[in-house]
Amino acid sequence: MGLGDSVKDSLRQWTLAMGGEDLDERLRGNRSENEYGVDPFGFSLDYALSAVGPLLWLYKHYFRARTFGIEHVPAGRVLLVSNHGGQLPFDGMMIGCAILTEAKPPRVVRSMVEKWVGSLPFVSTFFSRIGQIVGTPENCRRLLEADEAILVFPEGVKGISKLYAQRYQLQDFGLGFMRLALETKTPIVPVAVIGNEEQAPALLNLKPIGKLFGMPAFPITPYGLPLPLPTKYRIYFGEPLHFSGRGDDEDAELEKKVKVVKGAIQSMLEKGLAERKGIFF
Repeated sequence: MGLGDSVKDSLRQWTLAMGGEDLDERLRGNRSENEYGVDPFGFSLDYALSAVGPLLWLYKHYFRARTFGIEHVPAGRVLLVSNHGGQLPFDGMMIGCAILTEAKPPRVVRSMVEKWVGSLPFVSTFFSRIGQIVGTPENCRRLLEADEAILVFPEGVKGISKLYAQRYQLQDFGLGFMRLALETKTPIVPVAVIGNEEQAPALLNLKPIGKLFGMPAFPITPYGLPLPLPTKYRIYFGEPLHFSGRGDDEDAELEKKVKVVKGAIQSMLEKGLAERKGIFF
């Protein structure tokens, strides 16, 4: 066994130690893979099991995440719709860890990432191998038709660009996720994350500098870098919401339904903020 294989095996054992020795078997199920061990979108279960150990450590020991209502996540296709913050997508990773380790049965969450992420060297390949894909309607539609669990952040870039004074103030939601939910008859589970919007407090956003690096935003923290502080995560999963209608309905009709989802998330945010004792505990 070479050094690379030894490291990979050690990381895999780390993942299984925190997620359960039978995690591989429970996740594999009927997942379709080609002869190279990847699915049509580039996801590799073997790669993911070797890569997510550090994320599970962050989930359990750094952010010390607690989940509430995870039993509301149904089997089969589902859209997880969450608030977004923190500049780097640790909130998406922690939601994924929650579903991976605490949902019954465990599932791999497929996150819809911003299109500009696909242009980043190395990062784009890593995201693809652990199941994250560029958030185009066609990608999302195909995954839902395959009964996957999809995580979306309707605030988009505006979410991760919030300044500290705007924390937990939901920005405008896009309508795309609602169109897809109606087209594919997919239930929506609202998700509220507490802790993510304080992990890297932004004092200002230097958008011109961000553009130089091909990024839509460039928030600045008091300590310069967007590295996350050890805030305590509280992740709330609401009851599934079912909507009737058509994906090509008028925007005004879709906005009414989106308002219901946004209201559910806002209510859980307010509940979570009232329940916690502090940002770090």
